[in-house]
Amino acid sequence: MDKHITAPITKETSKSLHSGDYVYITGTIYTARDAAHKRMYDILAEGGDLPIDIKDQVIYYMGPSPAREGRPIGSAGPTTASRMDKYAPQLLDLGLGAMIGKGKRSPEVIDAIIRNGCVYFAAVGGAGALLSKCIVNSEVVAYDDLGTEAIRKLTVENFPVIVVIDSEGNNLYETAIKEYCTEQ
Repeated sequence: MDKHITAPITKETSKSLHSGDYVYITGTIYTARDAAHKRMYDILAEGGDLPIDIKDQVIYYMGPSPAREGRPIGSAGPTTASRMDKYAPQLLDLGLGAMIGKGKRSPEVIDAIIRNGCVYFAAVGGAGALLSKCIVNSEVVAYDDLGTEAIRKLTVENFPVIVVIDSEGNNLYETAIKEYCTEQ
């Protein structure tokens, strides 16, 4: 089922999304990869504040290539999400609404998704140039020294994703395999 939602994502919106739904996101999302996640994790361990308010926000695991002339961003494909699994449960517990990446998540992340009523979306890997066409604005908002791994605030229009893990823990990577195997 195709759904159009606006980010930031409320718990009510998260609960309306189901594993396997095709979703088009319009609004504000943030990027953060390994180095930014580690820095946020370390800041929280020291009792500091995050550089952005993550309540109900969407973090896209992505580090863009340089923007071509006249474009706000370069290729913007997803990064393997499991690299952020050490950090994700804490961010979800602090109010993060959703994550976008590619690949499977750890049991600890899935538990945190269920506990907090959040969702994990997948973006299509290898389609970064096409995904970048849905990004209308990009600005670095934290950790500029990290280059492509800096935290960026993106304005997106109809950014296409698929719900992989919904707020109840239904996991498309598991259900799709079972469904495929029973059809053979």
